[in-house]
Parts: sequence; structure tokens; C-alpha cells
Amino acid sequence: MSDLYLKFVNTPVGKTTASTLGLPSPVVLKRWQRSDQPFIEGDVLVGAANGARAIETLGSILGASPANVFHASGTERLTDSAKAGSKAKPLDVSGDIQKTFSALVFDASGIKDTTELRALYDFFHPVIRKLATNGRVLVIGQDPDTCRKPAHAAAQRALEGFARSVGKEIGKKGATSNLIWIAPNAEERIDSSVRFFLSPRSAYVDGQVVKIGKSDTGNTATNPVAPLTGKVALVTGASRGIGESIAQTLARDGATVIALDIPAAMTDLERVAKDINGKPLACDITGANAPTLIAEFLENMGSGLDLIVHNAGITRDKTLGNMPEHFWDMTIAVNLTAEERIDEELLKRGLIRENGRIVCVSSISGIAGNFGQTNYSTSKCGVIGYVEAMAKSLKNGITINAVAPGFIETQMTAAMPITIREAGRRMNSLSQGGLPVDVAETIAWYCHPQSAGVSGNVVRVCGQSLIGK
Repeated sequence: MSDLYLKFVNTPVGKTTASTLGLPSPVVLKRWQRSDQPFIEGDVLVGAANGARAIETLGSILGASPANVFHASGTERLTDSAKAGSKAKPLDVSGDIQKTFSALVFDASGIKDTTELRALYDFFHPVIRKLATNGRVLVIGQDPDTCRKPAHAAAQRALEGFARSVGKEIGKKGATSNLIWIAPNAEERIDSSVRFFLSPRSAYVDGQVVKIGKSDTGNTATNPVAPLTGKVALVTGASRGIGESIAQTLARDGATVIALDIPAAMTDLERVAKDINGKPLACDITGANAPTLIAEFLENMGSGLDLIVHNAGITRDKTLGNMPEHFWDMTIAVNLTAEERIDEELLKRGLIRENGRIVCVSSISGIAGNFGQTNYSTSKCGVIGYVEAMAKSLKNGITINAVAPGFIETQMTAAMPITIREAGRRMNSLSQGGLPVDVAETIAWYCHPQSAGVSGNVVRVCGQSLIGK
């Protein structure tokens, strides 16, 4: 179901009505449109606190784009901004600024104590109102867990509160704010993440924090337009909705996709697989022999997996006192236990290749809880625990991450009562629901060959929902 209110408030009459009545006026989000689209265009301002470690890498990444890159000058605390490279032209942020920026990028990794947080103000205060509609704010910091001194950790952790609050201030423009925490000496691992968070692919990802570690493995994408060329992917629950969009997006990026769903969905599954030149696989993932069936299917193909996306999931809503036991058992089995069993079998047989990617679909219900969903919230929070634990034990460059969708426009949300549906749409910084492709784009970023340092993360795709963390 389309968001009629969003369409209405973006008409001249709708804008006037919303303004007069003090109603939300969500902006139509710009999403990825074409395969050769640059990740960022327009004017971009980059800055750095003194002692910044990622500024040169940022300058190189931005310098490879067609954007007009400027670096902040005119303020003592931002001297290291000049290290952004020769393509970045100086811009005095202490004077009158006439430009409108498509992105504001700040390297705060050099901040060592809380007094140095003033650099955030010096950079953003003069220019935050110059951010364009659908603009991007991206802050780079050091993972507080790697800071030895409490003052250092406090200053770096403070960046999270800053980035989240900025997201709530700029959301009315359809703009987003996110934070990347890097481990020491992991500066070279930020390329795919910077490109994702500055691009239209991350249109509905807002107020999020991602940790990037120093991985010794990983490879460079050989095809920038189709970075997953030569990869084999398995997507569960692929016959419709978010799963279908995931399959389409991975195929768009070059992967050969095995689309899996229950036998009852075979008609839709075959349609999806045919549209993307993939392979359908009918399988009930809760079946006792499901992991073996999947493994044997791959062995018969003569192929291992590079990417596996655990998207299949169900809801069986009832308050706990009214919930029949099969509602509980089925939800846990599909949403959580099946993922563990499948991964265990594939890893045991060596069918997840070196530098493989495992992605699990959680939910903001697993983070914040939800009325009538004790079973669902339990399973989706369990997914987060599984991802965090597995990230510590996986070898051979295999990474594991999770997405936690908020309100996404699907057949399931279209069936909600209108009051609940409208509340779900509006209760986030962007005042609108997301699309299945927003979840799919986030998963594609996790799967990118250059995302080797990204593991153990849970990113909410929720427009910075006002509920949950």
C-alpha cells in the first residue's frame, strides 16, 4: 500500500495544509536509481578535528566522486581538515557561507578528551543549516572499546549522542546522520561504508552506529557497477516482500541468487528466480532435514556460498497469557533456531567460502519489545545475540551482521489497522515508512567485498524510529 499522506503533503495544497495544522511534512526520499549513479554528487564539506586518523582516506574516497569537495578552514581546531587532499578546496567556515551541501563529513577520530569535542561545534554550527534536502551527515570516530583512558572513551562515546541528535534535527529535510566507529589502524576499511552512508542507498538508515574492525582478509571489488559478480547467494523467504527485494538487489549487483521459500510459495518463488536468472529452492527451514537438503543442493550445484541472508520469518501475535504453545514454538523455530542449524551445517561442510557474508534479519521489535509479540521479540532479540557471538568465532574472513527493520511498507503492514499503520509510519525522524529495497540495500552493503571489517553489527533500517535504541 502506498503512503497517500506522503504524496498529499508533497503537493502545493498539502504543504500548505500540513503547515497550517502543524502536521508532519515528510520529504520524498531519493533512492538509488541507476547502476552508474555516483555515490555522492553536489558540494561536500569535509572536516577533521586535530589528530584525525581517517581524513586522508576520506579525502581519497570523496576525491574519486564527481562531487565538489571542500575542506573546513579558518578555525584552529579544524587545522587537520586540510589533509583531505588536493581535490578539496579550502572553505572558511568562520565567514559567510553561501553554498548548500549534499553532505557534511567529519573525522572526529583524533578527539582525545571531552574538551576537544568543541571541534564538533566549530565544524557543524556554521553549516548545518546549509545541508540540502536528502543530505547526509557522517561522523567518523574511534571505537570507544579500544580507548584505554576513560576521558578518551567518554569523548568518543559522546559522538553517538551527537550523531543521533543531529539526525532528529535534520530529518524534516529527509536528511540522515550516521556514525562510523573504527578500530585503530582500520582507516583503510571504511571505503564501502562511507560510500553507503553518503549514497541514496542508505535513504532510510538514520541515527545508526557501525563498528569497523581491522580485518586481515577481504578483497577489492573488481566491478564497481556489479561488485558481487561471481558470488553465489542464498536468500531465505525470497518469494515476496523484503525477501524478494533482497534477491533482486543482490542479483542486480552481480550475484547468482538461490531463492528459498516454503513449498506452498513455489509459484511466486519460481517467478522471482526467473526474473533474476536465479535458482528456486523449495524448503521448509524448520524441517529436521532442512540444513542437509540445503547443503546437498549446493553440492549438487558444485558450488559453495559466498553470501547467505536469513530473511525468512513469521509473526504469530498474541498476548503472552493468551498465546497457544504452537505460536511460541513456531516463531522461535523459524526466526531463530533454523538460522543456527543451517549455518552450523554449512560451516561444518565448508560450504560458506572464505570471505563469506552471513546476514540475519532482526527487527526493532527485538530491540524495544512490542505488545502482543513476546514470541517474535524474543526470537528477533535472539538473532542479535547470535550475530554478536558468532562474529567473535567465525574464521577465514567470514563476517556476520544483522539488519533490524522498522516500519517497512509490505503486505503485512498494509493489513494493519489504519491508526497503528499511520503511527508506525510517522514515529521516526523521517516521518514515513521505509521500502523493502531499503533493507535490501543495507544487506548489499554488508555483502560488499570491501566490507570485510564490518562484522557483529546490528543496523536498524527504520528512519531513526522513536522507539528502541
